[in-house]
Amino acid sequence: MDYARGIMRSNGNPLQWPDGYPPREAFVGDIGSGKGYVCTQGDSIKGYFSYFLGEEPTYARIYGGQWLDDKSPYGTLHRIASAPSSHGILDTSIRFALSVCPNLRIDTHRDNSIMRNALSKRGFTLCGTILLSSGDERLAYQKILF
Repeated sequence: MDYARGIMRSNGNPLQWPDGYPPREAFVGDIGSGKGYVCTQGDSIKGYFSYFLGEEPTYARIYGGQWLDDKSPYGTLHRIASAPSSHGILDTSIRFALSVCPNLRIDTHRDNSIMRNALSKRGFTLCGTILLSSGDERLAYQKILF
């Protein structure tokens, strides 16, 4: 996470994932509830993502747009990060998520140009803005395979 945070900072995204976020408890909770996934190569951890099916409370209201489909069940990706010199963690997480449910949502900080570009290249549609429980805004994306 420190590496991912550093990449964000060096690419003009100083506000997303402040120091200490996401906290260790978030990962322990994700993994304990079956929502956290660790990507490995041999004995090395190469990446992490959180994925779950069901409603994401912060996605209940969207501003400045609308979801492509707000009726069908969907999955949500959060906390995607990779280790230095690792590649393909985003693609791995998206492939996995879409294999479970063909309706996928994800959000990112407005300043996270790397993620915004990556999502657009992978066929996600910018749907609008959501508010986190903290009140912070995030850009909301969706991709549907059906």
